[in-house]
Amino acid sequence: MGRRRLHVLDQLSYHHLMSRTVNGEALFGDREREVLRKMIWQVAEFSGVRVVTYAVMKNHFHILVEVPPAGTEVSDEELVRRYRKLYPKPTPWNPMPAEVLEGHLKDNFLDGRELRKELTRRMHDVSEFMRTLKLRFTLWFNRSRDRFGPLWSARFKSVLVEGDRWALRTVAAYIDLNAVRAGLVSDPKDYRFCGYAEALGGGRLARAGLSVVDKDLAGYRQTLYGAGDGEKEGKESISHEEAVRVLQEEKGKLPLSVVLRCRVRYFSDGMVLGSEDFVRKFLEDEPDGKRARRPHSLRGSDWKGLSVGTGLRKGLFG
Repeated sequence: MGRRRLHVLDQLSYHHLMSRTVNGEALFGDREREVLRKMIWQVAEFSGVRVVTYAVMKNHFHILVEVPPAGTEVSDEELVRRYRKLYPKPTPWNPMPAEVLEGHLKDNFLDGRELRKELTRRMHDVSEFMRTLKLRFTLWFNRSRDRFGPLWSARFKSVLVEGDRWALRTVAAYIDLNAVRAGLVSDPKDYRFCGYAEALGGGRLARAGLSVVDKDLAGYRQTLYGAGDGEKEGKESISHEEAVRVLQEEKGKLPLSVVLRCRVRYFSDGMVLGSEDFVRKFLEDEPDGKRARRPHSLRGSDWKGLSVGTGLRKGLFG
């Protein structure tokens, strides 16, 4: 993840987070994806971040999260509740029961103060959220496979997303359409390891997360499926291969619902995504020292004014 810009630390922020397995190996079957899905919610609650939506695939995952401002206060009672959520019972690597933590915090001696400081440091921070999630899942995965060594490739990717409904809806749709792009399903509602399917299945937290982009999901469905707000067949009038050819070779434009079914590097490598003004302010906070950076408008469709923070030329669509 890139360096954090000062202007996003004192306000609610949104981040598209991605991580891939070593060498991109397809290591996750249904069981592994289900465990990771549950851990995402568990670690998010501990970390104090809100999952807007997610997609867990066979060799990677995506999460769109809402993060409270840095320095947001957390009461001792809430610290204990979150701790109990992540550590419901003692483990070899974390033997302290929640009741002991509660006592230390109440006494407020040195141990209590140090524990409070360490736990609050892990709150409301995307790096700590991802570190905890990936480490926790790696421990489970390696034990279940009698395996050792790293599971994840390098550092995770992070794109700052403007807290605007359109920007968030577009990124969320791209995430929920992962299984469609991979050819696993033809409709995201049929892929059980994504936020949209979980929300439609009655998941309270998933529904609450997607309410950030659309309270009744009607507009969100329109972004997912194209014109209209229902799950209609035949939305994709051309093949994936033809779509990529039009985008890459002809530098043409296609309907947004079609482009979102292609791999779009804006969402993984764009650094920051939002309106031109939002991206410009982000870049002005910390120039790279070599040349002035500027917002780059998204190509290939009608993105309704969205820009990213870095120019992407080769392999933009796939």
